[in-house]
Amino acid sequence: MQVKRIAGALGAEIKGVDLGQTLTPEVSSVIRDLLNEHEVLFFRRQAIEPAQQRDLASIFGPLQTHPAYGTVEGIPEVMILESTADKPSKIEVWHSDMTFRQHPPSVTVLRGMVIPNVGGDTLFASMTSAYDALSDGMKVYLDGLVAVHDFAQGFRESLAEPGGRERLGDALAENPPVRHPVVQVHPETGKKVLFVNALFTTHIEGLPPLESSALLDFLCQHAALPEHTCRFQWTPDSVVLWDNRSTQHKPVNDFLPAPRCLHRVVSEGDQPY
Repeated sequence: MQVKRIAGALGAEIKGVDLGQTLTPEVSSVIRDLLNEHEVLFFRRQAIEPAQQRDLASIFGPLQTHPAYGTVEGIPEVMILESTADKPSKIEVWHSDMTFRQHPPSVTVLRGMVIPNVGGDTLFASMTSAYDALSDGMKVYLDGLVAVHDFAQGFRESLAEPGGRERLGDALAENPPVRHPVVQVHPETGKKVLFVNALFTTHIEGLPPLESSALLDFLCQHAALPEHTCRFQWTPDSVVLWDNRSTQHKPVNDFLPAPRCLHRVVSEGDQPY
């Protein structure tokens, strides 16, 4: 197995492993250790089947489904993320996946299925690096603060569409707003990470609205500074694993009208603390 770092803050490209093979406990342990070290791992030329992608994600824990996306027939854990000229993606901001859940995903496994010839990259940012770069005074200020994350906030555009509230009614009912610490302790590395994002975080409890908004704006801008990020250019059969607890990501929607399709599987994480 060959490991090549691709940026200072996070990210490594991995060669010499076939994710389509049954992963031994030893290889699974190495992948987990590499993910804890680099936070996002990139694999090329991995022609795996949806069931194999599901099994890969399962080494990180039980799997979650998503109420707003279609799935591969017979394998509900494999979500289909598809963007076309007629139905472009509405997700265009930095975020961590599904932080509207009481137990957000620990690890996301994303596979490139249909990839445009130009564009469609994904940006990643290390929330470990972002936290470490804060001033000591800001770290003290953030300690103990709690933020609210809401499904309705992240899917407000879909909810505003004709029939959107009817289509997503069950998802709204099943995902009321949840509370997470602004600074989370990573359960495996013990490192502190920022845990707010522009997509799902609505406000910080106990602060006046203007102060909450200003603080969230600052943290989200700070988290996306170039020195905390890396960029991945997709190719067909690329597979990306990222730690959803310690990273954010942002799709670059610069490829339309060309289509793009990705398959996603997420494993359930612990309740942030």
